[in-house]
Amino acid sequence: MTDPTSAPEVVRARRPFWLRRPWQIAAGLVVLFAALVVFMVWSLPLGRALEPLQNPTLVLVTADGKPFARRGSYKEPPVDVAKLPKYVPGAFVAIEDRRFYSHWGIDLRALTRALQRNVKAGGVQEGGSTITQQLAKNAFLTNKRSLRRKAQEAMIALYLEARLSKNEILSRYLSTVYFGDGVFGLRAAARHYFDKTPETLSIGEAAMLAGMVKAPSRLAPTENLPAARERADVVLATMVDTGVITAAQARGARDVRVREGREKLPVGSYFADWVSPQARRAFEAAYGEVQVPTTLDSVLQDKAEEIVRNALKRHGGYLHASQAALVAMRPDGRVLVMVGGDDYKASQFNRVSDAERQPGSAFKLFVYQAALRQGQTPDSLVLDAPVTIADWSPKNHEGHYANREIHLRNAFAGSSNVAAARLAQQVGRNAIIKAAEDMGVRSKFPPDLTLALGTAPSTLLDMTSAYAAVAAGRYPVTPYGMIQARVPAPHVMPEKERQGLLDLLRAAVVFGTANGGNVSQYAYGKTGTTQDYRDALYLGFVGDMVIGVWVGNDDNSPMNGVAGAGLPSEIWREFARFAMSKGVARVNGKQIGLPPPPPPAEEIAPEEGLIDGEVPVEGEAPAAEGQPVPATPQPAAPATPQPVQPPF
Repeated sequence: MTDPTSAPEVVRARRPFWLRRPWQIAAGLVVLFAALVVFMVWSLPLGRALEPLQNPTLVLVTADGKPFARRGSYKEPPVDVAKLPKYVPGAFVAIEDRRFYSHWGIDLRALTRALQRNVKAGGVQEGGSTITQQLAKNAFLTNKRSLRRKAQEAMIALYLEARLSKNEILSRYLSTVYFGDGVFGLRAAARHYFDKTPETLSIGEAAMLAGMVKAPSRLAPTENLPAARERADVVLATMVDTGVITAAQARGARDVRVREGREKLPVGSYFADWVSPQARRAFEAAYGEVQVPTTLDSVLQDKAEEIVRNALKRHGGYLHASQAALVAMRPDGRVLVMVGGDDYKASQFNRVSDAERQPGSAFKLFVYQAALRQGQTPDSLVLDAPVTIADWSPKNHEGHYANREIHLRNAFAGSSNVAAARLAQQVGRNAIIKAAEDMGVRSKFPPDLTLALGTAPSTLLDMTSAYAAVAAGRYPVTPYGMIQARVPAPHVMPEKERQGLLDLLRAAVVFGTANGGNVSQYAYGKTGTTQDYRDALYLGFVGDMVIGVWVGNDDNSPMNGVAGAGLPSEIWREFARFAMSKGVARVNGKQIGLPPPPPPAEEIAPEEGLIDGEVPVEGEAPAAEGQPVPATPQPAAPATPQPVQPPF
């Protein structure tokens, strides 16, 4: 029988473990977090501050050994403070971290003082970072200001103090800190600003370098010597206060003279900007400066810049042409000259490699190449008469038509638009695109046959490389600016196809729109002019010198009647003649010289042929874009030209 006086048993629910032992759980989490932090910090690569930069200074050198540009940051091997005069590290400690030798990576007094002054000033006026914290930031973190980064910086600083001696920390700091002008580390700074080693710096020089750390770009003596000297005086006074030097030493250290230890070179040029990625891939991280030999020819480059500049100065105003570009290369893609515009200082935009503009009739090369691949020859016939394809009715220049069938050779030489359109209709859009892409042209091709007249935007570099492939007999040609970046063209062009293209290009030079480039029996070329004269080009080669020229405006505004046979032809001709005069244009390894000057006019007999620049058809000027030439021209050179052999 149950005792009625007994109380009923209360069943208590068991609480979860984390509620019964919260302090133990919290302590475990703290220990786990601390262990994780220790592991992460302990795994930091301590030697990073002593390693060379990943982007070392590259000194770009022309093929004839002349430095022409300097790229990247400059860092020399690390310093050892034990081997430096005491006033050198003393200058940095005095101005950056007076209690460096007494704190454990974080200076609470300095942080409190900085906080008070910043609050009073209403903004950041003073920092409280120690040298150890600066090393942590320079070697392991970014410059982004945030509470998270400051916490990481403090944690790493404590770790560095536990692992390294004060001299090791200071040595790493001095080997890493930034000194302006792209210079990192004390050894590089001493060389750059004073042409000395850190071990031979004077007191005044050490003070000036230490003073720069606060604002390297603003206080660089090469940029603002008065400000650098004023800041150095502050450092000298602080060195006196901390007992590093005496007042007499400070007074005698104020006359500091800058003596730069590196040749002044521009950071960029059109060619330097283009070739730098190739150089970065070829050269690994290193201390000091890496000499990078390139393919640039300094003599040709200087002359090309002069020719482009003078041509625009003479004609640019009344022709409404504000820009021009020129590139010259060997048939294997070796770039010798790159003029990306009228003035690099005014505009760094490279109109050779970066400007995608319509090539106009210069693109017709690929239409005719597709026809040759399908069995046609330069002697095949095409009708030169008005045509309508779907809703497209192309027209020849100024409405000139032969109104009969003409040879492909003549249609190409006269740059007949209707003939190119008919030919494109015959061979098909895909065959034209394949020919262009095979030759290395990268573009967003239009979905119709208007591409036959060069409406697909491409760069001058791509188009010139495509013409280089004809000279080489191999495709595609990849342009390169240093030997290590050379990529041999993998495909051999069938000889019949190549000879047909050479025939067409030679015909354009002898009696067609490209007659302005007829500087030699080995000259081949084609002009290009886009709608409303927005772009004008001349592409071709003389022997193994392949040259591309573009003229236009950056805003794509029309020029005043500038066609490929005009100003671009003049620039191309002048540069080609200069290259020939210097003996750098060759055929089968032999130099192509300039032809002898013609005899006086009264001594020229009709049967003696053409003077450079004359037209063989009596009473006619060179054909304009889209204007046919006579059906049976009498060229100054054989219709089937001598093949140009690659120089390699």
